[in-house]
Amino acid sequence: MDKNRKQAIEWLKAVKDDLDSISYIIDVKHLTNIISFHAQQAIEKSFKSLLEYKKIPIIKTHNLERLYKKVKDYIEIDDYDKLELINELYIDSRYPASFGLLPYGKPTLEDAKEFYEFANDIFERVCQILEVDKDSLK
Repeated sequence: MDKNRKQAIEWLKAVKDDLDSISYIIDVKHLTNIISFHAQQAIEKSFKSLLEYKKIPIIKTHNLERLYKKVKDYIEIDDYDKLELINELYIDSRYPASFGLLPYGKPTLEDAKEFYEFANDIFERVCQILEVDKDSLK
């Protein structure tokens, strides 16, 4: 197996771990910031998997917008506003008090579920591009 493909699959395994983690807490209202954090991580790693697969150097950043600019020729994001919102939440989602908040406060359970679905959709699309069975990733 090609070295880049192998690394890309390792990134996808890490994405699966983030998404599986979310699935355990998806209905826990007080953990919406953690759900949002893992959704961001899943999207970031999905993009990095695609970069690896396409043999594009991976930049050291957590910024989803910067990463998306590098992969937009290979995957289209239908809801760029959601990508921006998750990107803004990322750093702050790990800290207490006023951090990790949307303009109206902590993400709602509905927000968190939307972020999870968005991240999962990106993951599934990257799996299709790489021709990887998502259920085989462990």
